Amino acid sequence: MYKSTGFISFFLRRLTGIALVLYLGMHMLVIGSVTASPEAFDATLAVVQGPMFKIAEIALLAAVAYHAFDGVRLIIVHYFNVIDYRKSMFYAAFAVAAFFTAIGGLLILQLLAAHTAG
Repeated sequence: MYKSTGFISFFLRRLTGIALVLYLGMHMLVIGSVTASPEAFDATLAVVQGPMFKIAEIALLAAVAYHAFDGVRLIIVHYFNVIDYRKSMFYAAFAVAAFFTAIGGLLILQLLAAHTAG
């Protein structure tokens, strides 16, 4: 049961959903720091624009991509009753999410390298 694509999809969807909710909370705290003072907002931005947060942005991109493409897969399975291809559609959704994460991650890393070099 725990090795089936259905369970893996369920687990990853829940994990990415929790990650997105945590990101939303952190995002609201960062944006909310502008109400304290411009200096507080600048200090907060200096922290979240560091290299560790750029790596976290790649993880966020992976969470968003997987959650989105798996959601589309679920809609197709549910509303179009395409149950015969559930397993292959899971792998396809995962591969598309991995592709977009890799492309976006490389772009983020290039921007990070350019920012730290210059």
